[in-house]
Amino acid sequence: MKRLCHQCRDEMIEDCKVTVEGGFYGIKVSETGNGIFKNASSRLQAAVCPSCGYVALYVEDVREFRK
Repeated sequence: MKRLCHQCRDEMIEDCKVTVEGGFYGIKVSETGNGIFKNASSRLQAAVCPSCGYVALYVEDVREFRK
């Protein structure tokens, strides 16, 4: 499934890495649920529109968040 820009509807460039400048850890999204094995986490990825520069963030592995 290709991502489309919310601003101009052009096809976005996916799988761009998200990092914190000057840091070595990047950004991670986590969800804490109930129970001992209910934690979900995934790295962030970015999609960039080559036409207008809009950036969309999404998690690398969305299956981790499905219940």
